Amino acid sequence: MPVVYEELRRIAHQHMRKERPGHTLQTSALVNEAFVRLVDQSEVQWQNRAHFFGIAAQMMRRVLVDYARSRGYAKRGGNARQVSFDEVAIVSQERAAEVVALDDALTSLAAIDSRKSQIVELRFFSGLSIEETAEVLAVSPGTVMRDWTLAKAWLRRELTA
Repeated sequence: MPVVYEELRRIAHQHMRKERPGHTLQTSALVNEAFVRLVDQSEVQWQNRAHFFGIAAQMMRRVLVDYARSRGYAKRGGNARQVSFDEVAIVSQERAAEVVALDDALTSLAAIDSRKSQIVELRFFSGLSIEETAEVLAVSPGTVMRDWTLAKAWLRRELTA
């Protein structure tokens, strides 16, 4: 468990380095929430290390999106759903709308090409390298690079439209 937890911390730390300077985020908040959600996955048949970290990437994405959406609801004065964080906020208010828009765009991309969506999820939300992403998806690093490039262009078009 300590080895897995440290790897999740490394992934979360890579993601948090992309945040704005002066962000008050504690990496452990993202790791803890994702870890709790992973532990609750009793019906998953873990295939290997790559499979586990692929699902961890999905959990981190869901944590960030859930929190961003709850901040959006609170900002509009609604009854925001509480997210169980023991530490400070993960997503700044400026970034909350961006995370929700990215999630919506990724959902649309998944309907068109699920592998490209998974690549964005693994690279952006988990901070996995090209090689690690290729291992998780059982494809070549060249395939990941091509799909990553196309997915970024598609997302850029969707998010600026």
